[in-house]
Amino acid sequence: MSVEILQVKNLCKTFNKGKVEALINVFFSLEKGNILAVVGESGSGKTTLIRLIAGLEVVNEGQILMKENIISSKETFIEPQHRNVGMVFQDYALFPHLTVFENIAYGISKDQNKKERVTEVLQLIGLSGMEKRYPHELSGGQQQRIALARALAPKPELLILDEPFSNLDVILRNQLRKDIHTILKQTNTTAIFVTHDIKDALTVSDEILVLQKGNVLQSGKTKNVYENPEESYVKLLFESM
Repeated sequence: MSVEILQVKNLCKTFNKGKVEALINVFFSLEKGNILAVVGESGSGKTTLIRLIAGLEVVNEGQILMKENIISSKETFIEPQHRNVGMVFQDYALFPHLTVFENIAYGISKDQNKKERVTEVLQLIGLSGMEKRYPHELSGGQQQRIALARALAPKPELLILDEPFSNLDVILRNQLRKDIHTILKQTNTTAIFVTHDIKDALTVSDEILVLQKGNVLQSGKTKNVYENPEESYVKLLFESM
């Protein structure tokens, strides 16, 4: 039986005292274990959307629900640290003064066996034995894997990946796409993958949501959206690959 992890209902967000509409009536849901790619050009609202879901911005209208519990609305705001949402950032955001072990263990609950969990996720990402290294001793691809391990370690209900491949070269990017998809599926992790690169979206996602100027132009199963674009903008996205 499918379980809806995330529901976004009629979400609106404005800035500059209502003069700038960043998101307009955004509506979608995400089931357990599915990966949603959010795509669109700069200024489409991608970053605003994930910041609202993570609790880094406050909604103007609409609701965000996790497992049917409201975490954001005009009346309700659950703090980011209580949402059980993991984040993998574009710049990795690893602590330079902490070892790989310490970086990954940072967000793990005191109730968990930290050593056991760190060992488990390092094995999962293929970097066993790297516990004592520091971020500056790792390649860009290894740093990205450690950032993923750190986000997965607390076992989040939802994982958000914000342009995770933008700092990598083409060969490494292609490999990491496949590896991250495998890891997310292996762990049955529900994820939102934000990108402006349509190849990233097609490789990694089960579903896709196309944003333009704060509006959802089209959403659905990735294969269906790719084969049946409903808007000229969506068609152009795929043709630009």
